[in-house]
Amino acid sequence: MGRWFTVVVALVGAAVTITTAAGAATRTEANRGGPGHGGGLRYFAIGCGFSHSNMDDAIVFPGQVGRSHDHTYFGNRTTNAASTPESLRAAGRTSCRLRADTAAYWVPTLFNSGNAVQPVGVTAYYIRRTNDPVQAFPAGLKMIAGTATARAAQDQRITFWSCGLRRSSVSSTIPSCQFSLRLQVNFPNCWNGTQLDSADHKSHMAYSTDGVCPASHPVETPALTLVVRYPAVAAATAELASGTQFSGHADFVNAWNQNTLERLVTRYLNRTGRGRG
Repeated sequence: MGRWFTVVVALVGAAVTITTAAGAATRTEANRGGPGHGGGLRYFAIGCGFSHSNMDDAIVFPGQVGRSHDHTYFGNRTTNAASTPESLRAAGRTSCRLRADTAAYWVPTLFNSGNAVQPVGVTAYYIRRTNDPVQAFPAGLKMIAGTATARAAQDQRITFWSCGLRRSSVSSTIPSCQFSLRLQVNFPNCWNGTQLDSADHKSHMAYSTDGVCPASHPVETPALTLVVRYPAVAAATAELASGTQFSGHADFVNAWNQNTLERLVTRYLNRTGRGRG
């Protein structure tokens, strides 16, 4: 599955800021422990390069070409308005270093002085945040985290900007970074067990509290965190395509090779021991 990379994890308030020492990780050995297990986190990480951009949204506006604000895509190289989990898996083309990750990840395009900013890449972290073992996302699951229409600060447990590992730089608006700007979006990790999507693309999912999923969403899944890395921009003139700097959000369609995803979840999120195996 590729080379091993070291991952550094730093807690920032109630959120988790994660960065890779090697820039992007194909996978990582899980940390020992996790919520309810004496500290630390179990996770694996997938590094993906920038793939493409368009004004489509296969979740919110399926089949409606150009209906959305501009989006920046990672992972599956074919994602467009007509994409379905089945078509994405069939295409089998990905910008991720792990070829089995043909999922679609996307965020609103960042503009600086009216020009689109091409990101350096994204790292997708699959984290166990519950006390009990988790199940892999079901094939075809779709979900959105964050609010595209936000015109004021969102909860930083869901999304925020930062300059790498600098705690002082975590902000609801774009900070002035010397080298690298990052957008982090944390997805919910509890599924209702019945729907692969919902009318608002959110209500079939929920966030756990103190390592426990609500009774309405009893299926514990990985907590997906996207950390998008950009070159530094002029903070005063930067804005997301969805409007303002507050509207950070991200979309995910599970078009993974499902067998590989399930093996990774079992090995790195649910295994009690440690090691590469």
